[in-house]
Amino acid sequence: MDISLEPISPETIDTYISVGIKSYNEHYPHLWDNEDTSTYINKNFTKKGVERELSDGNNAHFLIYLKDRAIGIVKLVKNCSIDEFSNEESLLAEKIYLLKAYAGKGIGKIVLQYIENHAKNLNKRILWLDTMQKGNPINFYLKNGFHIKRESELTLTGAKPSERAMWILTKPL
Repeated sequence: MDISLEPISPETIDTYISVGIKSYNEHYPHLWDNEDTSTYINKNFTKKGVERELSDGNNAHFLIYLKDRAIGIVKLVKNCSIDEFSNEESLLAEKIYLLKAYAGKGIGKIVLQYIENHAKNLNKRILWLDTMQKGNPINFYLKNGFHIKRESELTLTGAKPSERAMWILTKPL
């Protein structure tokens, strides 16, 4: 499979935002009251917000390509402590979103390998992420070497109480 991850640039911010919004809306409207994802979208996918994150050297944003088609996004926080692991030891995979048409085809596994290699190149000891307790992603991550560290919770206004439960997962590198 011809999968690549490319860092976003000022020229590709709009593509990152549109693919991010579309993939989020394809997978996660059930988390929100009235399936209204606007709270999340307005917090994570505005041009001004992404530009601000890009100017912060601690964030790395990527477009996932299949050949020359953008099919997903990744956002990493390079130095992000978790419990006993310091900023210097830990990398957070904050967003890994694929368009629905490309989910379940082995692409996620390739993307995770890329993220792991990126973390190793930064001399990280641990890769971590949050995932919903309900649904298929938890099984995907467990199959790919992650372990449940502890419970967490989605705290954004408008998220359904029944959908707030999350897991923090870690993978030693």
